[in-house]
Amino acid sequence: MKIKVMTVFGTRPEAIKMAPLVLALRADERFEAITTVTAQHREMLDSALEIFKIKPDYDLNLMHKGQTLQEITADVLTKIDGVIKKADPDIILVHGDTTTTFAAALAGFYNQKTLGHVEAGLRTWNKYSPFPEEMNRQMTDDLCDIYFAPTELSKKNLLKQNHPSDQIYVTGNTAIDAMHETIKDDYRHEIFNDLDSQKKMVLLTMHRRENQGSKMKETFEAIKEVVLKRNDVQVVYPVHLSPKVQEAAHEVFDDVKDVHLIDPLDVVDFHNLQAKSSFIMSDSGGVQEEAPALHKPVLVLRDTTERPEGVLAGTLKLVGTNGENVKKEMLRLLDDEEEYQRMANAKNPYGDGHACERILDAIAYYFKRTDVRPKDFV
Repeated sequence: MKIKVMTVFGTRPEAIKMAPLVLALRADERFEAITTVTAQHREMLDSALEIFKIKPDYDLNLMHKGQTLQEITADVLTKIDGVIKKADPDIILVHGDTTTTFAAALAGFYNQKTLGHVEAGLRTWNKYSPFPEEMNRQMTDDLCDIYFAPTELSKKNLLKQNHPSDQIYVTGNTAIDAMHETIKDDYRHEIFNDLDSQKKMVLLTMHRRENQGSKMKETFEAIKEVVLKRNDVQVVYPVHLSPKVQEAAHEVFDDVKDVHLIDPLDVVDFHNLQAKSSFIMSDSGGVQEEAPALHKPVLVLRDTTERPEGVLAGTLKLVGTNGENVKKEMLRLLDDEEEYQRMANAKNPYGDGHACERILDAIAYYFKRTDVRPKDFV
């Protein structure tokens, strides 16, 4: 009898990282795949689903204008309950640290279902940074039965909180698996029609709740100052749909010729734009994992990160949102070729493209369909 595996996700970043796992489940005769989306982020989620040609079995369609964390949590918790009862999965897989992740895990717990956490064990140890993701992740780990930690450090974090070692598998990150499907040598995008091929292209993303407001504007002003003073750099910024982010971006950058504000990109466009950039400035968690696989330095626009492996390896640098520091580090990568090469050529600590394979083998091992425990990613 096949193992019934329900995957649950609701945002674009989750969809990108869960898509290769959904596709792997569907292709593996050991499993019956059940795909459930909450649509916590409707438009951006749909874009990723279309790219990977995934049609969900269940769509809760929860998103509404001005939704609060409390509303998302309550809606997921109540509406997914009926789906779980109807589908009756053997195991529910959630991903990462979104509100969908925590609420779906809680609903699974209430239904006494086996729970697996993809990308388990990431920590900043500061419950408000990132907010609400840090506690979503920790509370989800407390509810789960089987843990797919992307790195050895993530496993150590889980052990530190007394999660059972025999249920922790170091798999690498599924983000790297996804990039095998998206990066194209012959990629082109209309944004390149507006860019100067003689100038370095810096890719910017910034959207996190804890950065919105004065921190975001200070960061933008620092980037603006660098761009206005030089004639060898241009910035491409796919602006998040959040009204607060949109307002700040347009207020600071609208009059800056070499800062190009564009609509959010689908996963193929975004991965390939990363690949063609000189370096990346971002407060995104996913970018911190993806860029090292492309040998692109990342200036992390946060004061903390739950992905310190990249900092230790040297491919990421925490620069925060202080304007003077942002300018200093941006100029360092523009002018110091030795520093640039050091970061660009640092070893990728996040995966080898076989995370999904390890996760599926671990599920089969958990349900005693094989006696062979999968080897950890190192």
